[in-house]
Amino acid sequence: MQRAGLEQRRLVVAANRGPVSFHCDPSGEPVVTRGPGGLVTVLTEVLRSHPGVWVAAAQSDEERRLAARRRAVEVELDGTAYRLRYVAVEPHVYHKYYSIVANPMLWFIQHYLWDLGRHPDIGANELDAWHHGYLPVNERFARAVVEEVRRGPDGRQRRGRAARGGDAVVMLHDYHLYRVAPLVRAACPDAFLHQFVHIPWPQSDYWRVLPRHIRTAIFEGVLANDVLAFHTRSYVRNFLRCCEDLLDLPVDMAAGTVRVGEREVWVRAYPVSIDPDSLRRAAASRRARAAERELLAHRREHLLLRVDRLDLSKNIIRGFVALDRFLELHPEFRERFTFLALLQPSRQDVEEYVTYRERVERVVADVNTRHGTTDWMPIDLRIQDDFPVTLAAYQHYDVLLVNAISDGMNLVAKEGPVLNRRHGVLVLSEHAGAYEELGAFALGVNPFNIEQQADALFKALTMPAEERRARAEMLRRVVEGNSVAKWVEAQFADIALKLAGG
Repeated sequence: MQRAGLEQRRLVVAANRGPVSFHCDPSGEPVVTRGPGGLVTVLTEVLRSHPGVWVAAAQSDEERRLAARRRAVEVELDGTAYRLRYVAVEPHVYHKYYSIVANPMLWFIQHYLWDLGRHPDIGANELDAWHHGYLPVNERFARAVVEEVRRGPDGRQRRGRAARGGDAVVMLHDYHLYRVAPLVRAACPDAFLHQFVHIPWPQSDYWRVLPRHIRTAIFEGVLANDVLAFHTRSYVRNFLRCCEDLLDLPVDMAAGTVRVGEREVWVRAYPVSIDPDSLRRAAASRRARAAERELLAHRREHLLLRVDRLDLSKNIIRGFVALDRFLELHPEFRERFTFLALLQPSRQDVEEYVTYRERVERVVADVNTRHGTTDWMPIDLRIQDDFPVTLAAYQHYDVLLVNAISDGMNLVAKEGPVLNRRHGVLVLSEHAGAYEELGAFALGVNPFNIEQQADALFKALTMPAEERRARAEMLRRVVEGNSVAKWVEAQFADIALKLAGG
């Protein structure tokens, strides 16, 4: 990929969370650990490819102390060096921004999760959270980004023409920061602004759930960028149609552009992927091998697997209901398999997530009671964040179930096939972003169709060996052919092209 003109440009990346977490151990000594989530992995690749500074919200007391410096700090973890600029946010303001507006309001809108006959109720609490949580946090992010754009080699703030940001590329990430771009553009009009939305973009009617002033602010916010990026072509199409339907803006569907005054915004799809080599190294680690030995010691004939955050969008309950139906239809499989469900706790400060976790646990108990025996339970539910166990399970599953209601991409659908050694079958939701790339070689399912999912489990377990092998090899080939490094290069290539007037 060509990057002419980018080599000398300063890079500022902004995301809600940073690549590492700072906290203090019981003795008061600072401790640095890797930050959670797949976004850390892909943004690390961005900064490895083009060094820069990462702006993130301070989450801990130690990070808030670092934020008070109002400049980047340098840290190294696992051989990777980062320059981090933390944004200080009072806990009650962060709660409004993150736990009311970002989640659940925006997350549920963008994943089609609201039961519109009953929810949401957008009242004084939600409007207050928008005005006194989401907007102020975005303003603080914007100020930090502007300061980093304007910071000279001597650490001082540049003035005059240099302060306009003509030597900077700003890459904003995800739905937490929809109002940052216009503020940065106003302060640094010559900076190149790029934003990647890592979750689905719904159709225009669903955006009408939000009050007009909020949805207009969101659209005008992201349209302040030079390039707006999504994971799939369908999300690009949805966004462009929203611009027509909701804002009456001129759109070129074929070219993937929106005209905003004198500016042309490019809207592009870059399907994110993984780093296969890094994943294989992790799977060969001492902890992963120990987890593998433990897994194999208790393995039955078949291993069914799901790996997810404990999130409503992942459709976990319907997956268990489909397993229940599978056992009703095919009792001959009783005691021959284990369905290992590795679920990472998520957003336990949000009421909807607490309730969902309770429902998941009840459904698992019901299925296990209905079908289990004295020495076998069909579902092995583990609510934990244990990556070595996940790596071990990836290598030995016979069926990997990814039945999300809606998903920006879903990297589990890519990680599993790369590591699997048993020609495991991927059962993949048609509504997951990964389906555009992998659907031809997976067993596609409608996430709401219980009968189809139950049937897919049966087909996967009884599929002829040669078909399993062929599908598994093609899945692996597709994923390895589009690595996270290529994902980064494609974005930088388009940035360079647009800067060159392309």
